[in-house]
Amino acid sequence: MKQTDVVLGLQWGDEGKGKVVDCLAADYKVVARFQGGPNAGHSISFNGQMHVLHTVPSGIFREDVVNIIGNGVVVDPVILAEEIAAIEAQGKDVTHRLVISTRAHLILPTHRMLDAASEAAKGASKIGSTLKGIGPAYMDKTGRNGLRFGDLISGSFLEKYQVLKKKHLGLLAQYPGFEFNVDEYEKKWLEAVQGLKRFKITDTEFLVNKYLQKDVAILAEGAQGSLLDVDFGSYPFVTSSNTMAAGVCTGLGIAPSRVNRVYGIFKAYCTRVGGGPFPTELFDETGEKLRQTGHEFGATTGRPRRCGWLDLVALKYAVMMNGVTDLIMMKSDVLDSFDTVKVATSYLVDGRSVNTYPYDGGVGATPVYTEFMGWKQDLTGIRDYESLPSAFKEYVAFIERETGCRISLISVSPDREDIIKR
Repeated sequence: MKQTDVVLGLQWGDEGKGKVVDCLAADYKVVARFQGGPNAGHSISFNGQMHVLHTVPSGIFREDVVNIIGNGVVVDPVILAEEIAAIEAQGKDVTHRLVISTRAHLILPTHRMLDAASEAAKGASKIGSTLKGIGPAYMDKTGRNGLRFGDLISGSFLEKYQVLKKKHLGLLAQYPGFEFNVDEYEKKWLEAVQGLKRFKITDTEFLVNKYLQKDVAILAEGAQGSLLDVDFGSYPFVTSSNTMAAGVCTGLGIAPSRVNRVYGIFKAYCTRVGGGPFPTELFDETGEKLRQTGHEFGATTGRPRRCGWLDLVALKYAVMMNGVTDLIMMKSDVLDSFDTVKVATSYLVDGRSVNTYPYDGGVGATPVYTEFMGWKQDLTGIRDYESLPSAFKEYVAFIERETGCRISLISVSPDREDIIKR
């Protein structure tokens, strides 16, 4: 029986998962998203165009690949419908290659209102939510109030919708001074809900396991990043789902024994969007150079990303927690013009040296760096590892020694073809 391979991010998201899934999808018949919502922004570049996916799995541009939205995902029908329309406008067949779990939860218009109201009420303590309604939707899921795609194809959907909407309006009344209008988005939402009925909505846990029994290779796609995991990330500055490899089992309905390779993706440096600890963050010209050279602005929100050097304390933690078998390094070319490149190998916390990732994510920690000579060479266009500059290969070898994990893919530009396979 075939097993499931997993692709996930090892930092705070935005690592380049979309490109990697699109690249790897050529070797798989099924790509399945297992958690997260439309706060994800998976970018894929080919034929001179950039495509950003928020809910649809990143295998959708491969003709023979079935794409599954698993039960662990929360879905905004409006965003999904708009995303599908954009893909179909390019002549791609989505209807017969996209399957949605009956157990995937719906994000309601009032979830978005609750998200905005809650974030506004936090004031200076806000966590940097994308305001897509993700958190409130997961709260309803765990509170056993949520609406699911299975309800959508039942005869009592509108009745259940109105009950949950009424509950949300009661909660919104507890935010005095917060103004909102749900009517306009609700109209678009109800239209999108009806339009999504043309897709196959089924109990995907049976479908996934049937594929495995038939020796069909599956690639599970994660969203956000490991350090945003609701249990093991830099809480409370985290997302609302389990972003680590363990989430594959609950997010798709497969047994742990069915998980095989775990591809862990990281940038050659670090970025973060929103609030939360970020020990290697740079506030100087170097940080701004990373941001501009790497085009570090959110694919979903457009927000400028916080930038800093690679943090090996955090990376080793993510490798351990996910059982990573293969590392994939993205945006290596962004560092091409730097005279020196730094990597944090430990922290100083209250005068003590710390080399394990702290419970609080490193609040107040001072990074201790190892410095490397820059390679000062354009990596774009290089296709084999031996042709890479020696300074860059030293950087790669150091990361492999520290993490105990081989870097098997190296990306040297945003394009799907610009990747070195070792």
